[in-house]
Amino acid sequence: MLGFAEHEGSFLVGAAAALACGCDDIGFIGGQEIDLIKKFEAGYTAGAEYINPNIEVRVQYLGAAGDNAAWGSPDKAKEIANSWYADGAEVIYTAAGGSGAGTREAAAESEKWAIGVDSDEYLIAPEDQKPYILTSMLKRVDTAVFDVYSQFEGDNLASSIESTGGFFTYDLASDGVGYSTSGGHIDEYTDQLDEIKDMIVAGDIEVPTTP
Repeated sequence: MLGFAEHEGSFLVGAAAALACGCDDIGFIGGQEIDLIKKFEAGYTAGAEYINPNIEVRVQYLGAAGDNAAWGSPDKAKEIANSWYADGAEVIYTAAGGSGAGTREAAAESEKWAIGVDSDEYLIAPEDQKPYILTSMLKRVDTAVFDVYSQFEGDNLASSIESTGGFFTYDLASDGVGYSTSGGHIDEYTDQLDEIKDMIVAGDIEVPTTP
């Protein structure tokens, strides 16, 4: 079974949000209010607070555990995002599946920042939204699959399963998570973000998994 250190990647995009906006007001929209998505929230908040201890992170979930509509409600995400942008929030990170499209729409309309999740949303967004996609938190599924295939090909998979209990976690150290730079919106901050990444990998920064 493959898992990812979503909180570590989210820490980096939280830091990017605080660096890029130079503000005290950002937001996080989650899908179902479950432990997995709270990892995204926890990392994002911690990363933003690492840069700006006084920053406010607004948080709202689109549904309770088991509410599958939470992953496909872009209209609801857009309504929340529009409200927050109008009230002063400068960046919103959404970890809610297809609902994130609503945040991107709101960001473009408000001319503020959105942060994507799992894949590089800049690459799939309409042209009018691209100027407002600050970055995306990446889950490097390609890295994970290649790694497992390499172990299988090298006949090391059995011993790896025995040592890990069959659960493989891909984190910053293994390039299993990260952040996108498409659009060039965070180019001036990548050196600082990579320094933070190195500190997380070295254990100098401990990223929380719960808010």
